[in-house]
Amino acid sequence: MGPRPLRAEHLRFVREAPSSGVLHCFVLDCSASMLAGQRLALAKGLLIALFDRASAERAEAALICFGGTAADLRFGPAVPRWWNERWLSPVGGGGGTPLESGVRRAARLLEQRARLKPAQQRWLWILTDGRSADSPTRPRDADQIVFVDFERGAIRLGRCASLADAWDAQCVTPESLIG
Repeated sequence: MGPRPLRAEHLRFVREAPSSGVLHCFVLDCSASMLAGQRLALAKGLLIALFDRASAERAEAALICFGGTAADLRFGPAVPRWWNERWLSPVGGGGGTPLESGVRRAARLLEQRARLKPAQQRWLWILTDGRSADSPTRPRDADQIVFVDFERGAIRLGRCASLADAWDAQCVTPESLIG
């Protein structure tokens, strides 16, 4: 008795839940205050690690840099397959802290992605020392928000913690994410 021919009733179809994926939108403060104490350098190093994680998870990532008077989309959204420190080297710092512009640019990106991929999980990461007088509103299309607080020194304003509280977001230090 040899192998029998395959028939339709032998086949079973199992529906898989659609993979909606994840988007990590990183908003990097490139203002003059981030240059003090090598905060911007630390933030860039942390970004490399976070982009590596996103790549390993096959998640999409986007990078928005703000400083001076503007906020610019520097990468994505896409899966960061070839991300490395050479991409961040040209990102410089200086000028004011237009936090409102950075958050507004991220909100537009998250809104576009919500329309394009409604089931996608959208994370907003704001890497800043919080040295801004801006009081931006919480982007409505961000599912999870994490403030990475780079504020150092004896006199702290605590703006990251205040905004995180107001937005029902997490506030972490860079050291807590490393490792």
